[in-house]
Amino acid sequence: MSEASLTTRVGSVALRSPILTAAGTAGFGDELAGYGDLSRLGALVTKSLASFAWPGNPAPRIAAVGEHLINSVGLAGPGVAAWRQDYEPSLVATGATIVTSIWGRNTQEFADAADGLAESPAIALEVNASCPNLEDRATMFAHSPEATAAIVRATVSEKRPVWVKLSPNTPDLVRIAATAVDAGAEALVLVNTVLGLAIDVERRRPVLGGIGGGVSGPGIHPVALRAIFDCRRALPDVPIVGVGGVRSGEDAIAMLMAGASAVEVGTAIFASPRAPWRIQREVLSWLGSHGVADVREIIGVAHG
Repeated sequence: MSEASLTTRVGSVALRSPILTAAGTAGFGDELAGYGDLSRLGALVTKSLASFAWPGNPAPRIAAVGEHLINSVGLAGPGVAAWRQDYEPSLVATGATIVTSIWGRNTQEFADAADGLAESPAIALEVNASCPNLEDRATMFAHSPEATAAIVRATVSEKRPVWVKLSPNTPDLVRIAATAVDAGAEALVLVNTVLGLAIDVERRRPVLGGIGGGVSGPGIHPVALRAIFDCRRALPDVPIVGVGGVRSGEDAIAMLMAGASAVEVGTAIFASPRAPWRIQREVLSWLGSHGVADVREIIGVAHG
């Protein structure tokens, strides 16, 4: 049997592979290029960019909690203009397919970030609706259908499709996802980190400088699967990119079966920067050993 096809689609976007990197785990540019050929992955998703430079939260920003990470990086970054000048050229030179993740403290700042990337070669914008909503500090944008719809509308253009990254920390995920799609999002990215806290028992204080943070790693894989499954069942025609706790090819296969058309690898990169390529090989091996000729054959099959 010939090697299975890994080609997939996320809405209007064709990808050579269903394996992508997750925002915030692969840097802003070609940082992973020394570990593998970026052009062989489905896409590299940049760390989230605002329209301005942002210092992020006080240190410490990241800590290990067993097999998991907790982070409060606070979306530190150089801003869109600096990214285009200092990072984009070397990333383009690798041949990578690029998805740019964007954030803002309010709706206008999301619009400004999208406008600043209007001429970039990115194939899609990943709108990080799961960052704190500073127009309403009690929530994330992704905890409000109205706020999510507003930032999607502010970033939609004819230049490229919008993928919206949503939070698992709400019981209204399906309703919020539907609202985002109605506002113009072409695809859903499910999910971001789970809210958590770590305590240093010797110091008797929170571990992170930002107090609480986002938990990532293998334990959130079932959370992400449930989110993907529920949104696929409710919105069967909407493309989904799965993310959360993917450490192996079988983890990725499970997300595809739950209804994702592509999968992002995140925290596993911190343990092994070669993880995306390894997981891609494991997916290919699984397809071959199960007689599957095309990865698209298994997308959504868990729904019967």
